[in-house]
Amino acid sequence: MFEGWPPPVLDPAGPYATSVSLLSWILFGMAAVVLLVVLAALYLALFGRPALQAKVGGKSAIWIGGVAFPLVVLTALLIYGLSLTRHLNDPIRGDELRVRITGEMWWWRVAYLDRSGQEVVQDANELHIPAGRPVVLELQSADVIHSFWVPRLSGKLDMIPGRRNLMRIQADKPGIFGGQCAEYCGGPHALMGFTVVAHEPAQFERMMAARTARQVSQPVLAGGGVGPQLFESTGCAACHRIAGTGANGLAGPDLTHVGSRRTLGAGILPNNHGTLMGWIGNSQAIKPNNRMPPYTLLSAEQLNELATYLEAQK
Repeated sequence: MFEGWPPPVLDPAGPYATSVSLLSWILFGMAAVVLLVVLAALYLALFGRPALQAKVGGKSAIWIGGVAFPLVVLTALLIYGLSLTRHLNDPIRGDELRVRITGEMWWWRVAYLDRSGQEVVQDANELHIPAGRPVVLELQSADVIHSFWVPRLSGKLDMIPGRRNLMRIQADKPGIFGGQCAEYCGGPHALMGFTVVAHEPAQFERMMAARTARQVSQPVLAGGGVGPQLFESTGCAACHRIAGTGANGLAGPDLTHVGSRRTLGAGILPNNHGTLMGWIGNSQAIKPNNRMPPYTLLSAEQLNELATYLEAQK
């Protein structure tokens, strides 16, 4: 089981998730009260004295219990809920960390932005944030409707083609937090996970500085093997990008930092040499209907070379 998974839905780790969790508990409480009232009324209607049965079935009871009570309570809950969660999608102020996350079938494209909204670092399926600081997520979709949800850090919000939705997340302390697509989006929807890693602020700044520099640095040639050549000759570069190389494919996840990710396949496998070889060789057997074809013609030695090369991309 991965750290942070399965994500508990009522254990908030930041202010935005706390407001959502509080609203959830209030709704649970109100639902329990309403259920008890209904059961009591039902009991009186079935077994109460005739005078009580007449009151329960009277017009006054229907108007009060069936119209006035729900109208007042639901209106009050709506107003309170909106006031409690209004800050989740406040407009961008300009001093926050901004990240654009695009839902794809069935993975997540991640782009760290500067203050003007230009991409600085690309990544996939894993988001790194500084602890104790709000982060603005710009959510969008490249194909169908997805829904971004990291329960311990914020609420969930749909990702709709042609529309950009804003959502804020924050982790009070460093940690690893699991997420999941919360809108059915096709075949392996259930295998579309996500990971958020919250760092100490100084550690986060060092990591982002290194990754920004990596965007224009020379490629990492692991072990002097034939991995880089195989990556080109087998067509991997047509769909995947590795910064500083000729691989600029945009159809699949950016692999510039794949060696440092905790998981593969959008949160479904631990990232290690063996799982990397298995994923390259036949990802369809692991995550059916994903868009990466199987490479069953590659030998074990070739898979090993490719995995070694990709492991070095950090």
